[in-house]
Amino acid sequence: MSEPGTEPARERDVVTVERVIAAAPEAIFDLLADPSRHCDIDGSGSVVGAKGGSERLGLGSSFGMSMKMGLPYSMVSTVIEFDENRRIAWQTTGPTAIGKHVGGRIWRYELEPVDGGTKVSESWDIRHESAFTKPIVRQAADKTRKNMAATLERIEQVVTA
Repeated sequence: MSEPGTEPARERDVVTVERVIAAAPEAIFDLLADPSRHCDIDGSGSVVGAKGGSERLGLGSSFGMSMKMGLPYSMVSTVIEFDENRRIAWQTTGPTAIGKHVGGRIWRYELEPVDGGTKVSESWDIRHESAFTKPIVRQAADKTRKNMAATLERIEQVVTA
């Protein structure tokens, strides 16, 4: 058994939650690939809305989000993984030159068809988080896990309504 805080980076810096949703992967993926819908599925309550257009995401797409945790702020995300109807991931940073040094976390959704629907896995990956923010962000892992479970529940509500 390892000492607290000495777990391998993968275990310490990647949090994943899963849920089987009674819907086709295509319906779930379409929701995830539409940044204008992210505020509808966000389980943390921090996503206010998309900034800019609402074009469907693809590999290399960038999109902005208005956020609020106490005070309003903005983030910019770039899609870094994209496998139609199976996987989408984006990396998030601040929108300014200074903001590029804040953030770096990756939000990843993996979809796997299973009996009764789709197993959806959401991961919060801070292995590429900036050295400046990583120690602070790492402390939010338990709260993030709960928020992610709420996000998957909201995805289910939207796609099965």
